[in-house]
Amino acid sequence: MRSVRKAPGELDEERLVRLVAKGDRAAFEELYRRTSPWMAVRLRRRCADEQIVAEVMQETYLAVWRAAGAFAGSAAGGTAVGWLWTIAARRLVDAFRRRAHHAEPPPAAAPQPVAPAAEEEALAATVDGDVGDALRRLAPELREVLQAMVLDGLSVRETAVLLGVPEGTVKTRARRARIAMRKALA
Repeated sequence: MRSVRKAPGELDEERLVRLVAKGDRAAFEELYRRTSPWMAVRLRRRCADEQIVAEVMQETYLAVWRAAGAFAGSAAGGTAVGWLWTIAARRLVDAFRRRAHHAEPPPAAAPQPVAPAAEEEALAATVDGDVGDALRRLAPELREVLQAMVLDGLSVRETAVLLGVPEGTVKTRARRARIAMRKALA
C-alpha cells in the first residue's frame, strides 16, 4: 500500500510542527504563513515597539525550527498554536528584560511617574468601562491569569507554562479573579 503525502496546506498545525521537526521547509513555510499574522497581532497587543515585535517573531520561529521535535502536542493536552504562543510570550518577556537590563537611567534625573507596562496599555486598549476598571484593580498575579486565559485564549496548562506556575495555582488565581470581578461589578 502506497502512502499519499498531503500538501502542507492540507495539514493541521500539529502535523506541520511534526514535519518541521523532520526538517521539512515547506511545512515550516506553511506554518509561518498560517500563524505569523495572528502572532504579530497578539504581540502588538502586548508591545507597541515594532522592533521588539519583529525580533520576537524572528526568535520565535527560529526556536520553532530548532525545537519542533520537543513539541508534545495533543498527547500532553497542548496545541501547536498554544505551543507557538508560549514560545513567543517567553521571548517577549526576555526582550523586555534585555531592554530593561541595558537601559541606563539618565544622570541626575528626577524620579518620574512610572509609565504603564505594555500589558497595562494593551489591557486599557482592549477592555474599557467598568469591566476594564475592575480588571485593572485586580492584583497583578490575578490579572495576568485572566489576561492569559480570557484575552489570549490560553488553556490552564498553557497559562501555567507561560507564567511558570503550577496548574493548580492558575486555577486558584482564576477563581479568585472571577470572584473579585463579580464583587467589583456588582
